[in-house]
Amino acid sequence: MTKTDDKTIVRDYFNSTGFDRWQRIYGDGQVNKVQLDIRKGHQQTVDTVLSWLQADDNLPGLSICDAGCGVGSLSIPLAKSGAVIYGSDISEKMVSEAYQRAKFSLINIDNINFVAQDLETLSGKYHTVTCLDVLIHYSQDQVAAMIDHLISLAKSRLILSFAPKTLALSILKKVGELFPGPSKTTRAYQHREADIITIIESNGFSIQRQAMTSTSFYYSRLLEAVRK
Repeated sequence: MTKTDDKTIVRDYFNSTGFDRWQRIYGDGQVNKVQLDIRKGHQQTVDTVLSWLQADDNLPGLSICDAGCGVGSLSIPLAKSGAVIYGSDISEKMVSEAYQRAKFSLINIDNINFVAQDLETLSGKYHTVTCLDVLIHYSQDQVAAMIDHLISLAKSRLILSFAPKTLALSILKKVGELFPGPSKTTRAYQHREADIITIIESNGFSIQRQAMTSTSFYYSRLLEAVRK
């Protein structure tokens, strides 16, 4: 599968059936047990990132690019804390939903901007760049170029998550593939942590903080890298 194919599939999925599924998962309405587990896992990842950024006590006025912002799960609370947010997502529907949630949650949305845009076409410079739950949709060769580009946008820090490639999780993934369903429209790629760190360090960044979110159906490795 080519890079273009993956991007097209991801875009089409999150503008159609994927949007309906994931906007429910990222919301607070009624969902099934699996979706609820994924919701809790995703929120744990978001909460960890928020705790890292809030611990630095410098969010007001801080420029942050939230690449793959989805419905704004991370962007909106960061904007509430005073950060200047540029949120992007490959899905127009996700961006529209993010705007609606921002308008509902924030009295003033002057410090937050959402745009439907491919990760590779992002430009500008930001103090911090975040990219959560995006790399799972792309193969290793694509991920290397994506991380390179994200780091080129970051003045000081990159925070990203990925599905770790371990023996246990690879077996679990294989078992899950035996039970296909309409929600499994995109491929789920796992990545070796050592490979991700090598890409990061080759760009002059070093790992500062790391965490792991693990629930029954959601596994996400979180890394914070800072410029040396």
